[in-house]
Amino acid sequence: MSIPRLRALPAWQQDALIALTTWLLGAGVYAAGIHRLVTADDHAPLWVRLLELTALCGLELLRRWVPGALLLATAVLAVDIRLGPSLPMAIIYTDFLYAATLYGSRRTSRVMIGIAAASVVTVLAAVLVVGQTWRTAVLAAVAVLPFVVTPVWWAANVRQQRDIAETERANAAQLAKIAELDRRAAVAAERGRMARDLHDVIAGHLSAIAIQSEAALSLSDAKLAKTVLESVRENSVSALEEMRAMIGLLKTEEGSAETTAPARLAQLSRLVESARASGLAVTVESTVDSQASLPAAVDLTAYRIAQEALTNAVKHAPGGRVDVDIRHLDGILAVEVRNDVHHPHQPSGGSGTGLLNMRERADAVGGTLTAGLAGESWLVRAELPVSPAEGATR
Repeated sequence: MSIPRLRALPAWQQDALIALTTWLLGAGVYAAGIHRLVTADDHAPLWVRLLELTALCGLELLRRWVPGALLLATAVLAVDIRLGPSLPMAIIYTDFLYAATLYGSRRTSRVMIGIAAASVVTVLAAVLVVGQTWRTAVLAAVAVLPFVVTPVWWAANVRQQRDIAETERANAAQLAKIAELDRRAAVAAERGRMARDLHDVIAGHLSAIAIQSEAALSLSDAKLAKTVLESVRENSVSALEEMRAMIGLLKTEEGSAETTAPARLAQLSRLVESARASGLAVTVESTVDSQASLPAAVDLTAYRIAQEALTNAVKHAPGGRVDVDIRHLDGILAVEVRNDVHHPHQPSGGSGTGLLNMRERADAVGGTLTAGLAGESWLVRAELPVSPAEGATR
């Protein structure tokens, strides 16, 4: 059986296989009579050796039980030493040192390393105390290394590699979780952007269409009704154009609404005419040339804010007066839309989506937006940062 397949087995099966293998090898060594470590003569009968071998190999089934298995194995080894130390018992005992270092707690692992180091020092000191030479003491200490120091060092190294692997797996899982959260945030942000675009494209035009068509139905003057219906058609066509543009952006992998959408301040006059056709008295003051080279994102944001503010005026202050003021001063593009408020203390009945969308658009380009009562009027003011070299009329 290969090592990878052995590691794939359940822990108890691995331990049972180790116990059986060590018992068979140990029994073979005892049967061959090559088990003696110190004395040439072995006064213990074979059945006694096999009995202690069976006891120690049986404890292999509990080798992961730390430190209980190690203490019991030490007791069995002490009996073996009393009878005369044997090679199979010493070798099998090293696995209990290995298991205690690998499977025990971090504190137990540190204790095992300390015991291994202390055992070498103890052997050196003991040999010197009984009057032996330094050479004999060093040889005795070296003889201890394979049975005590090596299994502990090996287990500590395996444990360190295992801990590193577990840490790397945990880090990889954390990175995967962060990547998933980033993906979800990106999807949510994209959905929010699409919702804003859809609201801006549809809400303004449909609000104008609803109000103008209602007015057309109540008009007795055919010529005036025709004018209103022409405005309705113009709003319908504009809505369709912008919807097609947005759908095209969604189909294009590298498309960007800020660089390809048709809506710009250059088309502000169309918004104004539509608002006037809906019954508003709109005046416009602007220091920004319609041909000025504004950043695409700022240009689109300013247009959408003006569009939403006019739409709100159509819905909540029909027939009122609206003043639109667009100025570019000191690197700031200021957009103000002020309209009459007929019933300032009554709720408007709106969902608030339009105001939220305007604030999000302004924030997306590093600007600010305020909206609220200003005296007897409702004022929407956006300040959008623009490079001083761009967009200003000198």
